[in-house]
Amino acid sequence: MVVKIDFFDYFGRGVTRIENKVCFVIGAQKGEVVEIKIIEEKKNYSIAEVVRYIEKSKDRIEARCPYYKSCGGCDLGEMSYEASLKLKENAVLEELAKNDITDFQYLGIEKGTPYHYRNKITLHSDGKNLGFYKEESHELVPIEKCLLVDERINEIIPTLPVEKDVMIRVSNQNDDMLIGDTKKTIVSFIGTKKYRISSRSFFQVNGEVTKKLYDYVYETVLRLGAKNVLDLYCGIGTIGIYIHDIVERVLGIEIVEEAIGDAHYNKELNHASNVSFLCGNVSDYIKKLQNQYDFIIVDPPRGGIQKKALDEMIRIYPQKIIYISCNKRTLIRDLKRMESAYKMDSIKLFDMFPNTYHVECVCLLNRR
Repeated sequence: MVVKIDFFDYFGRGVTRIENKVCFVIGAQKGEVVEIKIIEEKKNYSIAEVVRYIEKSKDRIEARCPYYKSCGGCDLGEMSYEASLKLKENAVLEELAKNDITDFQYLGIEKGTPYHYRNKITLHSDGKNLGFYKEESHELVPIEKCLLVDERINEIIPTLPVEKDVMIRVSNQNDDMLIGDTKKTIVSFIGTKKYRISSRSFFQVNGEVTKKLYDYVYETVLRLGAKNVLDLYCGIGTIGIYIHDIVERVLGIEIVEEAIGDAHYNKELNHASNVSFLCGNVSDYIKKLQNQYDFIIVDPPRGGIQKKALDEMIRIYPQKIIYISCNKRTLIRDLKRMESAYKMDSIKLFDMFPNTYHVECVCLLNRR
C-alpha cells in the first residue's frame, strides 16, 4: 500500500489516513511517499512500518548508528538536526494551541550538540551481552558503543563484565566516573557551581544544554527581582544553589533521601548558606507553608506536578512560577489546571535530548 505522509505525531512518527482512519507510520517523515505494511490494527488507528521509500524528504539523512533500526533509542536518527528542532518546536506549539493556550511569547529553542552529549548510561544484561532493550520490550540489543553518550563511556563498555546490569555516569571535570557501585559519588560542574552526585540521585544527562537552561533561569530570576524562592522537586539542589547568590533565600523540597543528602553536601560545597532543604513529599510540606514565597521554581518528574502539590502552589499564590518540564503533555495538563490563577507569559525550549523526540520546556507563569 502506497501513502503520502501528512504530518508528524507527538513521537515523531509519520501520520497518514487510510480509509479515513489514522495510521502512524514508523520511520516515515512529513511529505514522503512510502509503501507501508500494517503491523498493528486498533479500533481507532493503525500502526505501520515502511517497506519502501518512493519519494524521500529533503530532511532525511543516513542514520549514523548501526543499531538505529533495532534499538529505538534515537527516534530521529534519520532526520537532519535542524529539521528535528523544527519538529520539536511545532509539536509543543501545536499541542498548546489545541488546548487553547495561545496568548504567550515564544522565545525559541536552544540547540545542543547532536552526539556524545549524555553523561549517563544504563546497560542491561542477558548474562552474555550488555546492551539496550528494544522499545517497549525486554528484548536485548547488544551494543559495543552508543553515539549519544560521552566517548569516555564508550571506551570502557568493552571492558565491562556482562553478567549484570550496569549504570555508568561521568563528570565533566577530569575523568571522574561512577560505574555501578564501584564508587558511590562523583562531582560535576554546571558553570561555576559544583555538585556531588550519588548513584541514585537525578542529574541532567546533558551538561551543555543544562548550563544554557540554568543560565536562562538565573537571568529570569535576576530580571524579575525574586527574593524568596521555593524550589520544588529540587533533587540534589542544582537550581536553588545555582541562583542562591541573587536571591534572599531558597527552600528546596525533594522526596529522595539520597538526593537530599547530596543537596546538603552541595550547599556547603558552594557556600550557599541562604539555601535550605527538606526531605519529604512536596504536597505535604507545601501544605505547612504560608504565602511568604514570591517565586516558585518547579521541575517535576515526567508525570508532572502532583494534583495536591499543584493545589497548594496555587494556595500560597506566588507572583511568578517557572515550570520546567521534559513532558509537554503533563506540562499542558498542569497549565490548564492552573489557568484560573496563572497565565503563561512565555515558553522557551531546550534541546536536552538530541536525536530523540523529547524536548525540555521552560515556562514563565504570571499570577493573574
